[in-house]
Amino acid sequence: MRVIKNLKLAVVAAAVSCISLAASAQDNTLLGAGSTFVYPLFSKIFSKYTASKVNYQSIGSGGGILQLTNKTVDFGDSDAPLNADQTAKMSAAVLHIPMTSGAVVVTYNVPGVKGGLNLSGKDLADIYLGKITNWNSPEIKDANKGVAIPDLPIVVIHRSDGSGTSFIFTDYLTKVNADWAKKVGKASAVNWPAGLGGKGSEGVAGLVKQTPGAVGYVELAYAKQNNMPFANIQNKSGKYITPTLEATTLASNVTIPADSKVSITDTDNPKGYPIASFTWALIYKEQNYNSRSKARATELLKLLWYNIHQGQAECAPLNYAPLSKSAVKVAEQILKSATYDGKPIL
Repeated sequence: MRVIKNLKLAVVAAAVSCISLAASAQDNTLLGAGSTFVYPLFSKIFSKYTASKVNYQSIGSGGGILQLTNKTVDFGDSDAPLNADQTAKMSAAVLHIPMTSGAVVVTYNVPGVKGGLNLSGKDLADIYLGKITNWNSPEIKDANKGVAIPDLPIVVIHRSDGSGTSFIFTDYLTKVNADWAKKVGKASAVNWPAGLGGKGSEGVAGLVKQTPGAVGYVELAYAKQNNMPFANIQNKSGKYITPTLEATTLASNVTIPADSKVSITDTDNPKGYPIASFTWALIYKEQNYNSRSKARATELLKLLWYNIHQGQAECAPLNYAPLSKSAVKVAEQILKSATYDGKPIL
């Protein structure tokens, strides 16, 4: 009976969702879905944007990509550029517009430990590989001399859904640990060698908070809003870097290619935080599809233009790094390449 009841509830929820999408399209509310990584920033920006209403669903980068593939949203948002398989499933060319950059932090629940623990990338990958299984292991103790670390098993927590945050995290681990690169690799969803899965940042945070010995990863803004401790991560220079706005900005100060697709994890900057990434709004290059009006397409581009200009003022207060001047120029050119019936919209 419970299964039947849950199924009925799921069907009702799906129906309500479809009605909501249809209603939003009818009343000209712009629809977006995807990254939880950027959700705190988008919530702030969209609450201040007055030219049109925006309904953004924080369902993970994988979900946002799927919604864009199915053409049920005006834009998706992903913390990872589309891979070859995702690109092949799109019916037309997709543009990647950088929105901001931010940090992914390693959070934990180690009773009695105050302040940020130091972790190297190699050791962090070994924890997620299931090779380092106790908090008072020699590797962790050596990096945290003078810290009383309890004899406590490590409980690995990871995302269970397709997640841009997971892509950033695994992209970093792939660069700093050859064993991880060989056995697991980087993706929005991987075959995790160890641990428990939580859906969304909320799921990961909830498991970490209620599980002594747990370790997980969430975006910096989310960790700060929820008063969660986070580790200092060793970068290429050998320094343990605290994830801050300044350290994230230094990591994101790179030359961005014309298509904006770039990885900034494991930064070369000696003061930069090594687990950082851009996040991208994804839209179809040709906006005349599914009987969309030119007016709706124009409203979408105006929104994204606002995001990369006036919206950047909301980044720093929420611990996101504003786009550099060069990144804004790249984003502008990408938006100007969007068309309706083959003609530029902006």
